[in-house]
Amino acid sequence: MNTINRRDTIKTLAIGAGLSLVSPFGLMACKSEEKKKDKLGVALVGLGYYSTDLLAPALQQTKHCYLAGIVTGTPSKAEAWKAKYNIPDKNIYNYENFDRIKDNPDIDVVYVVLPPSMHMEYTIRAANAGKHVWCEKPMAVSVQECQAMIDACKANNVTLSIGYRLQHEPNTQAFQDIVKGEKLGKVLGLDCAAGYRENRTDHWKQKREMGGGVIYDMGVYSIQGARLGANMEPVAVTYAKVYAERPEIYKDGLGEVVEAVLEFPNGAIGNIKTSFFENVNFLNIRCEEGTIEMAPFQAYAGNKGKSPLGEFNFPYEVPWQQANQMDQDALAIMEKRPLLVPGEEGLRDIRIVEAILESAETGNRVLI
Repeated sequence: MNTINRRDTIKTLAIGAGLSLVSPFGLMACKSEEKKKDKLGVALVGLGYYSTDLLAPALQQTKHCYLAGIVTGTPSKAEAWKAKYNIPDKNIYNYENFDRIKDNPDIDVVYVVLPPSMHMEYTIRAANAGKHVWCEKPMAVSVQECQAMIDACKANNVTLSIGYRLQHEPNTQAFQDIVKGEKLGKVLGLDCAAGYRENRTDHWKQKREMGGGVIYDMGVYSIQGARLGANMEPVAVTYAKVYAERPEIYKDGLGEVVEAVLEFPNGAIGNIKTSFFENVNFLNIRCEEGTIEMAPFQAYAGNKGKSPLGEFNFPYEVPWQQANQMDQDALAIMEKRPLLVPGEEGLRDIRIVEAILESAETGNRVLI
């Protein structure tokens, strides 16, 4: 879909919900009419790898939410999931009848696990149906779309959380504790890289119109690592490069590898890299009194770190991260507490993505 058409889609969806396209940031309010439940019912929208191999198994481990329904455009998947997870027919939807989910009290949360270009549409439709929304990263493909999603959830008095599993994760929280408490002094700079060898050649990750390119998918990990590692928001992108090692796969300038330099308010520099060409997974935070080293820093399990203060390694097995994330978000909804990772957090990352792409295209320093 081209830019003009995507803007029209945003306007159409927003007008249908009675929304303006711009509103102040803030935490999402919970539904005032929410009935007290011991567990929230979750419907997964999109039954690809992440739903099939991670979220559905994780929902068998969760204590505060459960797999209540599915949304898929593939009848064979619907039948397989129905049999495997004992999902009733009334809780199985496709993309055409999705809006009927509004009348289903079994489903409290819609988890959007679709290609990024579809995140805005299904987040807004879920919000209009009165359901809380969990949306996988990247939140969307533009700041404008992110804002429309936030506005829709606010207008419908439902919460919006982005699936940044690492912000819920204890090893990530351990390095954040050191940085926030300045236990090694102030942050002077950092290096962060997130990537893997992507061998698929005809997936949405290789299609620009579906939100493909490494900067949206793996790039938000390196951006998150830099932001959380610095405990500051970057103020500018001073350098960026977008390129493809395999241009026959990543065509017409679509980024297979992205490198960028982020500038923080205190003058600290963050060097970040993300790749679909090679396996890279580390975060090094240089502080006044030593370096915090995380390797890996964003795996599904096995994350660990060390610093002059000692080592930290909180072990767990796949898919604990996903179960922990969903349980924490479900508890926040039920207890009417602020979400750890609201929609505004996803928007911050996409604003940085847009600045990186602009800097790479123009060769200029770009303010964020």
